[in-house]
Amino acid sequence: MRTTLLAATLALLIAAPLQAAQPTRIDAKALAQAANLRDAVLQDTTAWQVTESLTTEVGPRLAGSEADARAVEWARAKFKALGYDKVWTEPVTFPKWVRRSEAAQVLGAHAQPLRVAALGGSAGGTVEAEVVRFADLAALEAVPDGSLAGKIAFVDYQMQRRQDGGDYRNGGGIRGRGPSVAIRKGAAGFLMRSAGTDTSRAPHTGNTRYEAGLQPIPAAALSTIDAAQLARLVALGPVRVKLALDCGWDGEYTSQNVIGEITGSRRPQEVVLIGGHLDSWDYGTGAIDDAAGIGITMAVGALLKPMRPARTIRVVAFANEEQGLWGGRAYADKHAGDVANHVIAMESDFGAGRIYGFDASARDLQPAALAQIQQVLAPLGIEWMPGKGDPESDIGPMTQRGMAWAWLGHDGSGYFDLHHNAEDTLDKIDPKDLAQNTAAYAVFTWLAAQAEGDFGSTPAAAGRD
Repeated sequence: MRTTLLAATLALLIAAPLQAAQPTRIDAKALAQAANLRDAVLQDTTAWQVTESLTTEVGPRLAGSEADARAVEWARAKFKALGYDKVWTEPVTFPKWVRRSEAAQVLGAHAQPLRVAALGGSAGGTVEAEVVRFADLAALEAVPDGSLAGKIAFVDYQMQRRQDGGDYRNGGGIRGRGPSVAIRKGAAGFLMRSAGTDTSRAPHTGNTRYEAGLQPIPAAALSTIDAAQLARLVALGPVRVKLALDCGWDGEYTSQNVIGEITGSRRPQEVVLIGGHLDSWDYGTGAIDDAAGIGITMAVGALLKPMRPARTIRVVAFANEEQGLWGGRAYADKHAGDVANHVIAMESDFGAGRIYGFDASARDLQPAALAQIQQVLAPLGIEWMPGKGDPESDIGPMTQRGMAWAWLGHDGSGYFDLHHNAEDTLDKIDPKDLAQNTAAYAVFTWLAAQAEGDFGSTPAAAGRD
């Protein structure tokens, strides 16, 4: 591993002076076209129409479900209806997890129901046991192994609202690692305050994983209101809870990455990749996560087609992001040998809040070209924020193989009010914000397609940030 990383670093250092001597350029015509495009897209409703169509005609799209198959056919048909030059699918196979029912209730003198959501990947089963509350994951980790024998571990961490959604590292970390930690401590079940910033009785689901060698236990998230209620009850004295989950694994399922292309007019073998993920969780209709990303990126390709971009615009509707980046990993496995022709990539998978920031992996390699792009983005209220961005979910596996990436930062202040719960519905999207998002993605995609030069995609750079 160290040898590979060292070699990659050395290769990058050797190549950098050569690349720097040939800076990427964007001509005045392309910049003027981008400015006109930006203003026109602000008045366009294509992204809204696509988002509305997916959330209405398909609805919730749990990976491996009947709706997953309908979503694939929807995406294939929508690409064709939008006039894409090429449309195809690539298979993505993964373990199938199913949710059938879930319930929880406080027993005894203060008997009352609790609203819970089984975590994706949770084991099924029924547990009746005393609850032990922990303020955060660190507190759970600190107790001796085996000390929670026969009890339910309850992690009551309250996520904080941030523009960049940064506290999800804590909330999502509890969801991902908490059940395994609880098992090591001897717990028979696991509860957590939802990884969300809302105040509601809508619990947030999301994926968890069990460490190898551990016997899985039922694991669920409480709504934020119910978590607060349970915490107050625990403060009064010992509390017993019954947690009943009917869920679990059911073989394998093969879904599809659905791909649409606008063929480049001058450099068709070179690809600018954009996209979002097609699947969602099964409570809301997956509007912000991630029908909006599908709507934005499908619209961009359709809007750029009449402009005849020099490079190919490839839009990917990725399969099963929610349960482990299965579509993104499958894409990277299939296209690993073509990294150099993937000029740059960008994904939309953080809702439809107004975009406020711009960053790219080529920030040091191609500062002049990125500054030109930023000038066209600036009237949309977007600032250059070097070092603040990261490649979003599904493109991550391909960036690890050396593909260059860009980031447009959505305002995520309210994103985790809706994330993975029943309130993630179309009415939460502001059409004006969605149009601003689409304008920003269209500007970047067009200028990346017209740029004379590269943004640093090379297998030699694999593993860099």
